[in-house]
Amino acid sequence: MGKLPCAIALLAGTASAQNFRLWYDRPARNWSGEALPLGNGRLGCMVFGGVARERIQFNEDSLWTGDENPSGDYKTMGAYQNFGDLLIELPAEAKPAQEEGYQRALSLADAEHRVTFKREGVTHTRAAFASHPDQVIVLRWAADKAGAVSASVKLQGAHGETPKAEGNELSFAGSLKNGLEHEARARVLAKGGKVEAKDTALHLSGCDEAVVLLAAGTSYLPDYAKKYHGPHPGERLRRQLDAAAKLGYDELRARHVADFQKLFGRVAVAWGETAPAVRALPTDKRLAAYRAGGADPELEAMLFQMGRYLLISCSRRPGLPANLQGLWNDSNSPPWSSDYHANINVQMNYWLAEPSNLAECHLPFFDLIQSQLEPWRKATQADREFKTASGTTRGWALRTSHNITGGLGWKWDKTANAWYCQHLWEHYAFGGDKEFLKTVAYPIMKEITEFWEGRLKALPDASLVVPRAWSPEHGPDKDGVSYSQEIVWDLFNNYVEAADALGADKPCRDKVAAMRDKLVTPKIGKWGQLQEWMVDRDDPKDQHRHTSHLFAVYPGRQISMAKTPELAKAAAVSLAARGEAGDSRRSWTWPWRCALWARLGNAENAGRMVRGLLTYNTLPNLFANHPPFQMDGNFGITAAICEMLLQSQAGEMVLLPALPKAWHTGNVRGLRARGGFEADVDWQDGKLASATLRSKLGSPCRVRYGDKTADLKVPAGGAVTVNADLVAK
Repeated sequence: MGKLPCAIALLAGTASAQNFRLWYDRPARNWSGEALPLGNGRLGCMVFGGVARERIQFNEDSLWTGDENPSGDYKTMGAYQNFGDLLIELPAEAKPAQEEGYQRALSLADAEHRVTFKREGVTHTRAAFASHPDQVIVLRWAADKAGAVSASVKLQGAHGETPKAEGNELSFAGSLKNGLEHEARARVLAKGGKVEAKDTALHLSGCDEAVVLLAAGTSYLPDYAKKYHGPHPGERLRRQLDAAAKLGYDELRARHVADFQKLFGRVAVAWGETAPAVRALPTDKRLAAYRAGGADPELEAMLFQMGRYLLISCSRRPGLPANLQGLWNDSNSPPWSSDYHANINVQMNYWLAEPSNLAECHLPFFDLIQSQLEPWRKATQADREFKTASGTTRGWALRTSHNITGGLGWKWDKTANAWYCQHLWEHYAFGGDKEFLKTVAYPIMKEITEFWEGRLKALPDASLVVPRAWSPEHGPDKDGVSYSQEIVWDLFNNYVEAADALGADKPCRDKVAAMRDKLVTPKIGKWGQLQEWMVDRDDPKDQHRHTSHLFAVYPGRQISMAKTPELAKAAAVSLAARGEAGDSRRSWTWPWRCALWARLGNAENAGRMVRGLLTYNTLPNLFANHPPFQMDGNFGITAAICEMLLQSQAGEMVLLPALPKAWHTGNVRGLRARGGFEADVDWQDGKLASATLRSKLGSPCRVRYGDKTADLKVPAGGAVTVNADLVAK
């Protein structure tokens, strides 16, 4: 690739050295805003970092109330549940002491939480991580003086379970009203001293170090034919603890770090150096300084990587996809049931998966869709809302909310089925996995095109509209809401490309292509805006937080600067009229607006959205705050920043399409583009320095930078490096 300019090389080194580390000079006082998250995709926890009392609140992603819920009553759909707490408490007789040098930190690259403090001259270290290879949460407490580790360890459930202590293990088990069985087990491995089971706790005295292994699970099985119930988890948990105990702490940690970094380390970003005095501040104080108007480009980069960290931590096989709170929840009645919201939230959770090089983390979403198809079909066919003239209903629809056992809640969101299909297509578009396309994506996409074929309404001029859709802004409306039209167009367009890629179903492919071309397309209104409705009744003073009618810009691709410049201009008018964050600031409004401005080529407005999320809707632990805490903002902003640096939706790869002036010099490594490409991009003084493009598939590649384009040949498994003139170096 050649020698990097000095400033760019310095930035790359700075990002690596900083290692994206959140740290604080006192324990967490509350769960959602200050405790720090760990997760292995299925099992996760929030760590408070207390000294005299450490609380580790944990979750397992399948602990849900509710059931199939054919009525669609949101109140009976069920909710994601808190699992329990692992507590470590100093002995009651321990002398009060003033801790020195306290620090708790979360390393995003290592996925490890670490607390250090000095007490009565002894330095203590507590390190914790959630291991994906070994499916346990691991906590190690060590001290620099022999025999200095003494405490009680307790395990408490969140549903009135009876805790037990026996030997060196703690456990509790129970079942929910829906018949779901669950269990948690903790095992303490101590060096030196002794461990004694008494009442419902394990008491450690005079130990040199202690390692706690925590396993938890349920009897959930993602199989409708078995009513989503499998065997009791107890034996599985015992095997996990036995295997982890045999490995020992050092091997457990090494396996965990190697596994996590295999995903996290694929992408690196840097676009400026933070002043050393600011970088030296605890993260909550850095965030406060940023909110006051200060510059902190490394904090912005850390927010980008935080989204990737969280998705790896809460969306991996074997496990369920990220819900409204990802994986983390300390309530049995969480906001919006901590469910899967099908009208944008779960989709936004996964916008980052493909471009930020975490395609494997997308798979649990597809697994959940497949496991729910039969009850979704039954609910759709049973509702008179979907009866056709022939009396039959093909396919399935979704209500706004759903659980993991076929249950649906609230209003029908009729185009959510097509929006889910977009994710199936995008997984193929980025990675080129034809087996996935053939066996998973295509059958579902075809089923939903058949659903819409039976529901579209023909107008007198033979054009087609989506009948009486529901808009997030204003509820039920007449035929042809732009938002719904655009999503169905996206479905049909993706289906046609999927059929072409497989060389399959040409008659069906041609029929769908004809329907796509007859759909009413987006229109430009009298004040130059992209119309939200078929009739021109948009209000230029409407600053609703939703921007649903701009789906065609992002995450869709019907409107683009390259192919439909007039519609793109009208979309920009609509977006500007909606205001900075709409009528109310929400954690998810900033990312969607950021991605929209990036697609429309407005770098400064896109940059302001990044700053807006950090300023108004980010908690001290960098969780996005709706309010309350909600995960889609974290995931969405990472995806939006990807769009600022690299785009590929309009048949070409665009380098640095929306680079704000504040990010004048920097680099990014490992972003993905559609067609099986990865890109490393370096820029200096606001201009492209070089880009290295790697190809997985050997597909044709048209590259754009500014007004320059080039058609490049990148062999499968090979790479090409170009300069600012797009000439190969």
